[in-house]
Amino acid sequence: MNCCFITFGCKVNTCETAGMELMVQQAGHTVVKDPAQADAVILNSCTVTESGDNRVRTAIRKIRQRDPQVYIVLTGCFAQAYPERAAQITEVDLVLGTKNRKRLPELLHQLAAKETIQTAVEAYTAKDAFEVLPSGIMPDNTRGFLKIQDGCNCFCSYCIIPYARGRCRSMPLEVLKQSAADFVKNGYQEIVLCGINLGFYGMEWGGSLADAVECCAGTEGLHRVRLGSLEPERLTEEVLSRLAALPAFCPQFHLSLQSGCDRTLRRMNRRYTASAYEEICERIRRYFPDCAITTDFMVGFPGETDADFAESLAMAERMQFAAMHVFRYSPRAGTRAAQEPEQCTDSVKTRRMEQAQLAAKRATKAFLEAQVGKVVPVLFERERNDGFHVGHAPNGTRIRVSAKNSKKKVCVIRFFCVKIKESDADCCYGSFAAADANS
Repeated sequence: MNCCFITFGCKVNTCETAGMELMVQQAGHTVVKDPAQADAVILNSCTVTESGDNRVRTAIRKIRQRDPQVYIVLTGCFAQAYPERAAQITEVDLVLGTKNRKRLPELLHQLAAKETIQTAVEAYTAKDAFEVLPSGIMPDNTRGFLKIQDGCNCFCSYCIIPYARGRCRSMPLEVLKQSAADFVKNGYQEIVLCGINLGFYGMEWGGSLADAVECCAGTEGLHRVRLGSLEPERLTEEVLSRLAALPAFCPQFHLSLQSGCDRTLRRMNRRYTASAYEEICERIRRYFPDCAITTDFMVGFPGETDADFAESLAMAERMQFAAMHVFRYSPRAGTRAAQEPEQCTDSVKTRRMEQAQLAAKRATKAFLEAQVGKVVPVLFERERNDGFHVGHAPNGTRIRVSAKNSKKKVCVIRFFCVKIKESDADCCYGSFAAADANS
């Protein structure tokens, strides 16, 4: 059977799709990129927002209109969080959630045998272990994404993900060690560790995220270990001191804020205050003076007043983030916040979002300007048709070096030291330094 995978949402979904692709190949199926060539199309869904659900439904309708005979499999967070809704989508032949996706090859064989299967969604329990999928290879062969944590115990009042992912659980360290080695064997120079609530890695056995980074950093041939999105509260002094001792660790922290107003944070059921978040960032910068801290910033949460928003934005501006992902609150069915009576109007959300986006642009511009003059090791990832070598510094800064008059004609999957000379709105520009990077 020819199988085509379509992925929606976050890097965790991307990791899982790569693992599912490898599973079906090992079971004798063929993975194709074009849905028109597929006998089965598997959609790995996101459900963070209602608009995300709508994108999935639209894609399903288009696939069915193009090919009435193709098998359509819906998996991922939407299927797990709303199995009844998913089962009502008439174009879908099989609904499989986020649990026990190792069954996918078997279920595909059953579809091919014309067996009728409506839904294979299984409910999570408190005793579920981390499901280890194969470490699939993704198109970018310089940076690999490795999912090491799943689930969330926090139940923020606006978020459906705990219902779509179950409770926190972590990849065992021995499995992590082998997975990192497998990535290196396949040519990866850098690994990005991902999770639904990555900072809670290892909590089941009293461990921490530092255990995972140390495990990866000890992999021969692996030069960089980077972290995906984090919640702030488990970045303790001990964790940061252990990370700072690892030469392979990249000091880039995407530390979700959501709001800089304590009143709003309480309504969100976030587990920190604005001042506690600031203290964590100060701690990070003490250990990593050249770090980049980026964040998520929500506007228009139910009950957020103009004064609350002003307080939140002022706090975010004080933090001097390298980048801010600004987004409007969107009600999510099944969450407590969606039932709040004080919903902000669309016009209020739009006005606040425009203000926050301007602040985000100023912050990024200031951060990039501060990089000018530094000499940094850059892992080059691609050579663009516009005549630039493109790569990233350890702190995640995107750097472009002109290929014109350069003796280094081929840079892909190689490290070079670069002197940063200027910046623009979203990246820095530099030239090759005298000495090449050794890491």
